[in-house]
Amino acid sequence: MSVPILEARRITKSFPGVVALKDVSFDVRAGEIHALCGENGAGKSTLIKVLSGVHPYGSYGGELLVDGAPARFLSVGDAQKAGIAAIAQELALVPALSVAENVRLGDWPTSAGLVDWVEARRDAREWLSRLGLDVDLDTPVEKLGAGQRQLIEIAKALRRRARVLILDEPTAALAEAEAVRLMELVRSLRQDGIGIVYISHRLEEVFALADRVSVLRDGSTVSTRAATASDRSALIRDMVGREISDLFPRRAPKLGAVRLKAAGLSAEGEGGLRALSDVSFEVRAGEVLGIGGLMGAGRTELLMHLFGAWGRRTAGELTLDGAALKAGSPGDALGAGLALVTEDRRRHGLVLDQSVGFNLSLSTLDSLTRSGLIDFDAEAELNEQDREDLRIKTPSLDARVGGLSGGNQQKVLVGRARRSAPKVLLLDEPTRGVDVGAKVEIYELINRMTERGLAVILVSSELPELIGMSDRIVMMRAGRVAGDFSRAEATQERLIAAALGQVEGA
Repeated sequence: MSVPILEARRITKSFPGVVALKDVSFDVRAGEIHALCGENGAGKSTLIKVLSGVHPYGSYGGELLVDGAPARFLSVGDAQKAGIAAIAQELALVPALSVAENVRLGDWPTSAGLVDWVEARRDAREWLSRLGLDVDLDTPVEKLGAGQRQLIEIAKALRRRARVLILDEPTAALAEAEAVRLMELVRSLRQDGIGIVYISHRLEEVFALADRVSVLRDGSTVSTRAATASDRSALIRDMVGREISDLFPRRAPKLGAVRLKAAGLSAEGEGGLRALSDVSFEVRAGEVLGIGGLMGAGRTELLMHLFGAWGRRTAGELTLDGAALKAGSPGDALGAGLALVTEDRRRHGLVLDQSVGFNLSLSTLDSLTRSGLIDFDAEAELNEQDREDLRIKTPSLDARVGGLSGGNQQKVLVGRARRSAPKVLLLDEPTRGVDVGAKVEIYELINRMTERGLAVILVSSELPELIGMSDRIVMMRAGRVAGDFSRAEATQERLIAAALGQVEGA
């Protein structure tokens, strides 16, 4: 058996009050895809930072080896010189700089003391061509799609002669077609002898790509085995430490009266760009209405418009419990009984530098205010109730919310929305980037809320989730309703066909 390119032996890493890694061992070989799985908070991110030099030698216990020899990375640059490159979920690109500038960022070719732009552009073109990306080198990367930006980041790593490529949730922000292309690229890199560390919550990707799979749980290595020697159930059991027999525990609803109804709704954004056209639907108390469609179908615009955060209504009407609901502001929507859990929790949902408790209370401070002052005792009591009920894993309610795992951040968002006692809860990709155990907890929370008469509108890009958790599903295409399906009628084939405009809705 060949010597691993990169090996971690008995890595232990602690932070104040938290042991993030405990005797973790992991390795990757040339021409191998080694998947790294685990729940949010299992230690994956910390291990990646050790492997890539973010946490320098001396700040952790254990040892790293490159080609069998001890390696002591004091910085990310040291790891890169050894051929180790990590591509995080938050890409390290400069949005305002051009494609060519980003590919050569930090490693400029020079001639007579000046940047050799001819060489920089030639080199950038060569590496992007190898990845099959044909874009204008002068285009600012902020104008490119997520899939194109991902390839630019990979090109940066490969031109630095990366021998190990660490990909952290590489398809999380990609449309399905982009994800397929990226997976094909990963397979081709394996054939070129590059070792790939692949981190993903999407288990179908893990089994489609990986040669081996390692699982972390609570900062420790639980298992490492060949992907062919495992299956979905065994992997989930290793990740969460228990059996999960039903990934989508939707219970038979007890439907009430119509809560929210849209009739012929049309809206346009800035510049008169129309994103919603003649959209009609209704959702009842106790019901989960799923909203699906391909990227750009108008799903997020619909939820943002319902919440008063996007677009100008040009036609149609919206009613809540039979009363007209005007297009206003998010504050008006909250007051009327709507709450939104945004798809981008880090950008639009949470105040990352503030505490868990601050974020839980943010939408309901009025109810906690007495004579112009916040009742901190009442706030703390409610926050503690939410912490226990939602099973938010945090050192304390005073801990910075940005330091929590993705699943726990999502629970904070859902808890804040629930705190406002909404009649209709709008969930936009509520389990994106969330591990399987946290997903089931969020699904159970949805069930508990609908059992109390709450209506839920659930937007999801994952068809199994949409089918498993929805009582009815509306598929959208180009801002219009392309199909309306009951739970019994909804199959992946029918939903995809509707999203592509190939069939009429049921």
